[in-house]
Amino acid sequence: IEVLDPKTGEHVADGESGELVFTTLHKFALPLIRYRIGDLSIMNSEPCECGRTHPRIMRILGRTDDMLIIRGINVFPSQVEEILTGAQGVSPHYQIVVDREGVMDRLLVRVEISEDFKTDKLNELVALQRKLEDELKDTLSINASIELLEPKMLPRSEGKAQRIVDMRKM
Repeated sequence: IEVLDPKTGEHVADGESGELVFTTLHKFALPLIRYRIGDLSIMNSEPCECGRTHPRIMRILGRTDDMLIIRGINVFPSQVEEILTGAQGVSPHYQIVVDREGVMDRLLVRVEISEDFKTDKLNELVALQRKLEDELKDTLSINASIELLEPKMLPRSEGKAQRIVDMRKM
């Protein structure tokens, strides 16, 4: 198992994130040589608390194919999803919109308010919006705008949901 820079294919240092690459030279099942799976993770060679000393793969950080680069920062939809699923008052239905204003990329996250979040006070909605924007900034290291939508306003699709709209390519 190796961890490589997804762009250059070079090895990354221990503790840095990169794409997992598996090499197997056995003839059982499915022999593959240098299989790039597209998952991003970190290899940790420090001994485990349990006493094992072999290198370990840390949790999966995201995928190379859904990574967005916004203002030079790698942004993974899974990071946004983790924040939104842990937040009170919003549903798990969201959409990430990336566009360009002048020469600067802009990140907008549209998220539906959960049906059980009942309020008629504007200040509560503004507080929820700011809280989510602050959490995104802390996690992603860039400013992101939150647009709160009523329940069932985002399009639903059968199969894989279309979470990312990249207007920079249009």
